[in-house]
Amino acid sequence: MLHKTIGIKSWPVDDRPREKLLKKGPRALSNSELLAILLRTGTNGSSAIDIARKVMKKFGTFRNMVHTDSRDWKEFKGLGSAKAAHIQAALEIGRGFREDEASTGKQKVSSAKDIVDILKPQLRDLKTELFKVVYLDSNNRIIDITDAATGTVNHAIPIVREIIHSALQKFAVSIVCVHNHLSANITPSTQDKKFTKELSDAGKLMEIKLVDHIIIGDDSYYSFSDEGIL
Repeated sequence: MLHKTIGIKSWPVDDRPREKLLKKGPRALSNSELLAILLRTGTNGSSAIDIARKVMKKFGTFRNMVHTDSRDWKEFKGLGSAKAAHIQAALEIGRGFREDEASTGKQKVSSAKDIVDILKPQLRDLKTELFKVVYLDSNNRIIDITDAATGTVNHAIPIVREIIHSALQKFAVSIVCVHNHLSANITPSTQDKKFTKELSDAGKLMEIKLVDHIIIGDDSYYSFSDEGIL
């Protein structure tokens, strides 16, 4: 094949990633072809798709590219900091899409898994703990999803006040609190249980129901509601 020695512009039109995407849609492209579109150009002796294939070979999946730094990209000739930034920006857009789609589409929540499916792609790979709050209307449809805190919550009361205040402002009837554990252990800590009780108690006073508190790990989750604690 000549693809490895000549530029993409010399390929048949139907084989060029960008033209292929416009004609057949993004699902018709391989991960390497999608990545090549972000890279746009190659370097002497290597096309954009050559570089993309090397990147995919090293990282395996797009998920593995999310939390990388400049050192992880230096081995790729023709892939500088600007192109690496383009890739990471695109990955972050993709991770946030599901959450935005759920909020703007007012998706209805009927189980803990519904929330997990929305938030797990973002939370499972973070290097710090992140608390999110899902605000629901009277029909259990999502009004909004916001960040409540980053890092371990050592002082629950101020955060509880902030969450309840936000719920009242958004006219939410109920809320779901979600956070990630950095280890594979999804068992709630004493602090998690204390925070859940304080948030639930505060919600009852203001007629804002805490429907669930979900802890997300790598490939699993813990639901206070499913466990009968709420």
